[in-house]
Amino acid sequence: MKKYISIVMSAFVAIMFCNCGNSDNWSIKGKIEGADSTMLLLEAPGVNGWYVLDSVLLDESGDFEFQQPIVGYPEIFRLKANGKSVYFPIDSIETVKYEGYASALDSAYLLSGSVSAEMMMTIDQKIAAVVAKGGEKALAADSVLKRELSGMILGDNVGLISYYIINKRVGNTSIFDATNKKDIRIIGAVANKFAQQRPNDPRTASLKQLFIENRRVATVGEGDTIQVAQTALFDIRLYDNKGKLHSLKDVASKANVTILNFTLYANEQSPAFNVHLNKIYEANKDAGLEIYQVSVDESELLWKESAENLPWITVYNSKIDGAKNLMNYNVSNLPTSFIINGKGELVERVDDLSKLDKAVKKYL
Repeated sequence: MKKYISIVMSAFVAIMFCNCGNSDNWSIKGKIEGADSTMLLLEAPGVNGWYVLDSVLLDESGDFEFQQPIVGYPEIFRLKANGKSVYFPIDSIETVKYEGYASALDSAYLLSGSVSAEMMMTIDQKIAAVVAKGGEKALAADSVLKRELSGMILGDNVGLISYYIINKRVGNTSIFDATNKKDIRIIGAVANKFAQQRPNDPRTASLKQLFIENRRVATVGEGDTIQVAQTALFDIRLYDNKGKLHSLKDVASKANVTILNFTLYANEQSPAFNVHLNKIYEANKDAGLEIYQVSVDESELLWKESAENLPWITVYNSKIDGAKNLMNYNVSNLPTSFIINGKGELVERVDDLSKLDKAVKKYL
C-alpha cells in the first residue's frame, strides 16, 4: 500500500494512481508551432555537461515525442532547439507535454503532465518576468521572487524542484548566491536534507560541496545542521462546506500553532489519516492548535460529506481555484502537512504522520 498518492496537474489536479502498466519508459511529447525543418534535441545532464539522448527533425506539423527508460531517481532533462532550452523534471514513468513556438521556445510555452513540470515552468516564468523588467542584475535584488522561491524550497527541501532553484542561473547570475549569508543558509538546509534522506543521489555531493566551500559565510553552529529561515505564508482563501470564506493568514494569526494540511478524501487511507489527525487535534486544541485542511478532491460532494464530521476548518480547492495553492507550497504528494507558528511563519514540513504530534508540541 502506498503511503502517498502522487498528483499531477493540467489545468487543475488529476489523480495519478501508481498502476502505470508495464512500461518502464517516461516520455515527453507535444507540438512546436513554426518549427518546420528545426532539429529538436532531448538532452540529459552529465559529468561534463549536457549530452544528447535523442533528436528529431521537425516537420511543418511540429509534433514530436521522445521516450526514454527510467533512470532510477528523479532527474532534470531539457529540450533544445536553435540555442534555446526548456527544462523539465522526470520523477518516474510519467508523460510530460510541451506546447510552444519555435520563435519563443523557452519563454512562451506550456508544460503539463506532472506537478513538478508545472512548478518548474512556473519558476522559469517568474524568473523570466523579473529579467524582462529589470535585467539579469534584478534577480538578486528581487525580494518578492526570493520569498516565493524560498517558500517552494521550504515546501520540499529534499525535492528536485529545490535542487533546481538552488542551481538556477541566468547568464552569470545565480538566483541563490552562495556568498550571501541568507542564501548559503538555505543552500545548507537543502544540502543537509539531501545528505540525510538521499545519500546516494548524485546531486547530494554537489550540494554539500557548494555549501562546504561557502559555509563560513553562514556562521553555522555545531554539526553544520541548519534550517531554512522562517518563511512568510502564502495566503489561501477558500470556502468551507457551509459557504464561509477562510483565510489561512487570519486563521494562523489567531492560533498558537496551525497545521496546514493538503489532503484527498478519496484516498483509501484518508479516514485513518483523519482519525490520527483528530487525536492530535483533541490533545492540543486547548493549547491553541488549529487545523486548516485543504481538500483537492475531484468530487465536491465527497468533500462536503467528509468535511461534515470534522471538527477543524476544512476548505475545498476546486477546479476553478486551480493549482496555485498547491504550487505555492510545492505539494506533489498527498497528504502533505506544514506547521505554522504563532507568528504566522511557515516553520516546518512534516511528511511522516507519526512525527506530526511531536512537531506540533515543539512550537506550542
